[in-house]
Amino acid sequence: MVALWVNGYRTSTSQPGHHQTAIQTLPTTISLPQSTVIILDGLRKQRNVSDYEGDPVSDQAVIECIKQAENLYQFVLDWIKINREDLV
Repeated sequence: MVALWVNGYRTSTSQPGHHQTAIQTLPTTISLPQSTVIILDGLRKQRNVSDYEGDPVSDQAVIECIKQAENLYQFVLDWIKINREDLV
């Protein structure tokens, strides 16, 4: 969501699909590699299955999700420092 916001966009959080939109726009908003977007979207799908169908999430998936979240956080911070110094 932050990647969209710093580029002047926002999703409608009251509408279904806003997480998917935020993830799928990362290559455009902050030049995140598509290979990383595929991983993040896969993790999003696992979360949805767990939330809506009650399927358990494996420990390994949770560990991967935390790792990817930390990497994305750092990527966004670095992008902001380079491209939006006014926000630092």
